[in-house]
Amino acid sequence: MDMYLLLVTCLAIVIVVLGVSWWKWHAFISLTVASLFLAIMSGLSMDKIVGAYETGVGSVLGHLVGILALGTILGKMMSDSGAGMQVAEFFIRFFGIKKLPWAMLFAGFIIGIPVFFEVGIVILLPLVISIHKTTRQNILLIALPVIAGLSIVHGLVPPHPGAMTAIGIYNADLGRVLLYSLVIALPAAIVAGPVFAKWVHKRVIPEGEPELIRVSTSSKKLPKTGISFFIILLPVLLMVLSVMAPYIPLSSFLTKFFVFIGSPVIALLISCFAAFYLLGMRQGMKKNVIKKLVEESLLPVGSIILIIGAGGGFKQILIDSGVGTSIAQMSEQLSLSPIVLAFMVAGLIRIATGSATVALTTAAGIVSPIIVHMSGVNLELLVIATGAGSLMFSHVNDAGFWLVKEYLGLTVKETFKTWTVLETLLSFIAFGGVLLFDIFI
Repeated sequence: MDMYLLLVTCLAIVIVVLGVSWWKWHAFISLTVASLFLAIMSGLSMDKIVGAYETGVGSVLGHLVGILALGTILGKMMSDSGAGMQVAEFFIRFFGIKKLPWAMLFAGFIIGIPVFFEVGIVILLPLVISIHKTTRQNILLIALPVIAGLSIVHGLVPPHPGAMTAIGIYNADLGRVLLYSLVIALPAAIVAGPVFAKWVHKRVIPEGEPELIRVSTSSKKLPKTGISFFIILLPVLLMVLSVMAPYIPLSSFLTKFFVFIGSPVIALLISCFAAFYLLGMRQGMKKNVIKKLVEESLLPVGSIILIIGAGGGFKQILIDSGVGTSIAQMSEQLSLSPIVLAFMVAGLIRIATGSATVALTTAAGIVSPIIVHMSGVNLELLVIATGAGSLMFSHVNDAGFWLVKEYLGLTVKETFKTWTVLETLLSFIAFGGVLLFDIFI
């Protein structure tokens, strides 16, 4: 039965890939058809199929829809006011064109610590597109280092939810996990970011152009560089404040207030209003021009929201059909060290379900009973090994795959060659770092 479920899952993934690339279906249609095929073939009860699909769509979009919409509006305001160009030109002047991939890696790595991966993408990719338009370099050379920095901290570093959940399940020390994960994450991000980007940008030249954010300047009067940086960093500063607020001696009301304004949707909403005034009205933009910009920016978001929602539906069918459980049971029978087992189980569940957080929490739940009677297991490294496994081989059932594809204007094949390889490099290099630490700690 386990092997049958794995075979059906592989066929469902093939349907998605063929649907988009060969039959020229929209990705939303391909993912929905693959979800129905998997649900029926895996024996999921007919009366539960639609409910499972809708639950999956809702769970992904409930978190993402506001972030995507507001992040795209902010990106459009940055690009059309010329603020994106101002920041891009500062980066080019300060770092020089040759060092740009390294600058983008550190921007992604630092901004990624307080914010979710998806939020980091919607904040930073409009900047990437501005730099791409200014320098005329292959977009992959600038975008992949940003994505590597954002992704590795999301997978390994507290206070991201996957890492925090695993710390709780394993009873690991938060401070040590934070220290070890930062040391392990940086080399992984360097290899999968600037180093891989330098190699791949000569071999993959994207056929299309980014469509979600079109860089053009409606305003003749450009905002100052300082204001441009303030707008792009405002949501990050608000989110950092919300993370720090519980640890600062403040009244209960102020703590709740800072946590509220630092939640991704509210932080982006505040930043949008700041952009409307500082990048729009103050620069001489009329209200009806700003309204038109908002409407233009939201039109292409409809497609990506549908795709990501359908990816969430596919993920939920995978979970409800028992594929993740089957992989977990097969993995438990292997006699491996807990660190290797945690990495493998998380990796297999990630491939099956497309969710790093589901992979991390499920793998931690499977491995934690095994280590209860074992001595000498480094719990902090176990958390990081589980996180490393949860990044492996992102493909069509992962929202991140479609987010990167749509934002960068890539084909499915190009996304496999870049994003999927990048994620797998991050996973295995971080795991190598864990094994190295395990020898000396």
